Amino acid sequence: MKNVFKLLAVIAVVLFASCKQNPADAPEHQAMVEDHKEMQVSHEMMAKDHSNMKDDHQQMIDAHGNIENDSVHLMMEKRHTVLLDKHGNLITSHEELINKHAGLEAKHASGEITLDQMVAEHQSMKLEHTKMEKEHLNVVKEHKVIELEDQKMMKEDQDKMTDE
Repeated sequence: MKNVFKLLAVIAVVLFASCKQNPADAPEHQAMVEDHKEMQVSHEMMAKDHSNMKDDHQQMIDAHGNIENDSVHLMMEKRHTVLLDKHGNLITSHEELINKHAGLEAKHASGEITLDQMVAEHQSMKLEHTKMEKEHLNVVKEHKVIELEDQKMMKEDQDKMTDE
């Protein structure tokens, strides 16, 4: 009789373990995986924008090379440099967030954290991602303003040279 109870206990444990759902199969986990893919696409866009801004900055510096000691142009370059640094820091922070999010996925898939813990951390990371996207858009807008101001100044400089 003792052996029968042991056998039944072993069977119960095996059935319980085999029926236990894989945490990665939970709909919430799948939604998190999809959000992660969106974060990665967003990050690639931010990185591409940053690369374009650096190219624009180099073009600005090259164009200003013909202008001697013009403090207005030097201030424009400085504003642009500060903006590039700000955006570079944003890109780095966003990359860290993506890595942290990937770690969250792994922890939940392995059962290291519960579904509730995963959902709470994921929501927090989603909010941070949304905040970073807004900050990125503000940087892009500010870059466009600087770019237009610089183009206007360059045109004014050319017009002055033509008039002389």
